[in-house]
Amino acid sequence: MDWLEALRRSRTDGRDAVLVTVVTVRGHAPRDAGAKMVVTAEDCHDSIGGGNLEATAVGRAREILAAGSRAPETMEMTLNERVTTRHGRQCCGGVVTVLLEPLPARPTVAIFGAGHVGLELGRILARHPLALRLVDSRPGQVRAAQALAGQVADVRADHAPAPETVLAALPGGAHVYVMTHDHAEDMVLCDAALRRGDLGTVGLIGSSAKWARFRKRLVEGGHEPAAVDTVTCPIGLPALVGKSPAVIAVSVAADLLLRLEADAAPAGPHDVGDLAVLP
Repeated sequence: MDWLEALRRSRTDGRDAVLVTVVTVRGHAPRDAGAKMVVTAEDCHDSIGGGNLEATAVGRAREILAAGSRAPETMEMTLNERVTTRHGRQCCGGVVTVLLEPLPARPTVAIFGAGHVGLELGRILARHPLALRLVDSRPGQVRAAQALAGQVADVRADHAPAPETVLAALPGGAHVYVMTHDHAEDMVLCDAALRRGDLGTVGLIGSSAKWARFRKRLVEGGHEPAAVDTVTCPIGLPALVGKSPAVIAVSVAADLLLRLEADAAPAGPHDVGDLAVLP
């Protein structure tokens, strides 16, 4: 597949990728400026010219992916027979500069319960670069959630009579908010989230009194107290105490965006041999 389709699929599948672009060519080279390819941990799609040039770029792209770096880098390579290479000689005679742009997978956020608060939260988060799932066991609420598609986020609304099955299929690190119309459904989802153990934020809407009851039942159900305490309830910013759906949604969204911003904080410039790191 070509690089553009590969990028689309990597985003849909929630996989990190690096976009590799030939940005300048002096003299002769296998491909002209503008040639692109996409590298993931498992695959490569399209080509910047093959040979040592491409193999070196792919190797560096996979190092970037393994390190979780988000900083773009440039790499300059001279293509002549006098240059020491790792992957065979290319004697085109030119000098090529390649840009490597990490494109992290969009964070996944799943809202279980598309009621008043869930829809308000979805309206806010749909304007951000996320993979956004809205899940409800009520068909009418799912239809309302479908109207949020077409904005910045990749929005998917699911009708799920057993929403815990959707939770089980989320990618690791997903941020989960439980705010259904039914406390029994909330409990099932909290239990399922804790049994996974690999999610990001797990938030439950409700008061401190509701959480005390849930916590007791979850511990009695076999979960370690320390694991149960990873669930956040009440959710949102503590200083924002309004109870209207819009205020709760703003509070929860602000808290989530702060967490995502911290997760995405760049490691800062670094030296990587003969690679020139962009500012």
